[in-house]
Amino acid sequence: MQFSGDFKSGEMIFLTVRSDALAGNMLGDPSERKVGVYVPYDADPEGLPLLVSLAGYTGSGLSQLNWKNFGENVPERLDRLIATGEMPPAVIAFPDCYTRLGGNQYINSAAMGNWEDYLITDMLNAIEGRFGCGGAGKRGLFGKSSGGYGALVHAMRHPDVWSAIACHSGDMGFEIAYQRDFPATLRALAKHDMSAENFVKSVWANHSPSHTDIHALMILAMGASYDPDPSAFCGIRLPVDLHTCELDAARWANWQAWDPLHIFDSHAKALHSLKGLWIDCGDQDQFDFVYVARRLKQKLDKAQIVHHYEEFPDNHFGLDYRFDKSLPYLVRALQH
Repeated sequence: MQFSGDFKSGEMIFLTVRSDALAGNMLGDPSERKVGVYVPYDADPEGLPLLVSLAGYTGSGLSQLNWKNFGENVPERLDRLIATGEMPPAVIAFPDCYTRLGGNQYINSAAMGNWEDYLITDMLNAIEGRFGCGGAGKRGLFGKSSGGYGALVHAMRHPDVWSAIACHSGDMGFEIAYQRDFPATLRALAKHDMSAENFVKSVWANHSPSHTDIHALMILAMGASYDPDPSAFCGIRLPVDLHTCELDAARWANWQAWDPLHIFDSHAKALHSLKGLWIDCGDQDQFDFVYVARRLKQKLDKAQIVHHYEEFPDNHFGLDYRFDKSLPYLVRALQH
């Protein structure tokens, strides 16, 4: 392959955003956040479309800027796509939204912080005020997994802010995405006296936590995102009985209120208004997200919402190459 080192490099500029929206979160995470902003080589950012990258669970926008073996990091990929004319110039923002619970769903939470507000106010104001890019009708979101979820939910809830999104292998259909992980999460807690606090602190103290523990931490983070308990450690609450793993209907309903499939009908009008809607998923996704992606496509088709849908022969990880298709699609959509 031809590496992006063969092309002129865009400029990476780093902003520090002080956020009132994130102040006082229960996790004790900083409310002052870095955002990496990519400006194409020899380009005036004024008036260019703005894309915002939402990282998956355990990731940060800043990690997408790191050197990558056997391939390109995202800025290098952008250098190539723009230099070859495959993608029109655009400004791309990489916000650090990492939390002490390992990730982010990019929604407002009494425990995790008001990340939804941060993205659409503090962060956008800082970027657009500095570079003159984006603005109404020229803003897009993209992400994988939790980042894909964030992009889709923001499109549903804030069509006045975001005009095009790409959801790669995004969380949805919570009965498939999360429900089967509750027993394993309880087993992880059982090793720590069924205490979320003891378990989380053990993960924090471990320099190399296991995949099993990281996955259990993710489910706890979802609880703190979708149905936080202000009186609990880090706001963590699960929608199951900790002894029998039976679903608590009221608690589970609070989770479902954030499930894109469950709330689709009430937000279909917002999705209709988008200039671009990209959905894709690997047909070997080990979390079975391809099945819920197909359900979303059926709903989009039934509602006659214009979108682009693809399945591809791969699993859930290592999917940056999919940006070669989705990002040019988004920028072209935002140009109209």
